[in-house]
Amino acid sequence: MTTQVASASPNKAIVTQTAERELRIERIFNAPRERVWKAMTDPALVSQWWGRGNKVVVERMDVQRGGHWRFVEHTPEGTHGFEGRYREVKPMERIEQTFEWDGMPSHVTVETMTLEDLGDGRTKLVNISLFHTAEDLQGMVGSGMEQGLNESYAALDKVLARPN
Repeated sequence: MTTQVASASPNKAIVTQTAERELRIERIFNAPRERVWKAMTDPALVSQWWGRGNKVVVERMDVQRGGHWRFVEHTPEGTHGFEGRYREVKPMERIEQTFEWDGMPSHVTVETMTLEDLGDGRTKLVNISLFHTAEDLQGMVGSGMEQGLNESYAALDKVLARPN
């Protein structure tokens, strides 16, 4: 089963439902893999892009196997907490983690992010999200996840474009 959730366009993530409970997200960044990795794992940088332009407080980010992460996004509608545990960390290449939103406790998603060095100063990110149920996946897609994801990735582009 492969269902394209959105069409590809420049600087937009390609979001595809690849199974009943699985989403694949692909995005190319105009930055070397080391810079993308740092932006994904350095709390000071994560807080600059993760929340779609909203204030994000990184309460915890212990990027190692078994480590805990927790981010709180502050929006005009209120605060939204997100957290999980790192299941696997292979620097520069791969992170597998759980993802849970405070608004739906016990609805845990397993996310596997890989970064591929394209050899020309660009990096391909692929994220596979395995949802607990098909209903959880459909709820995420219906929540505006794709728009929020692209807003966050646009903010990440700005972080990556800054000089070191």
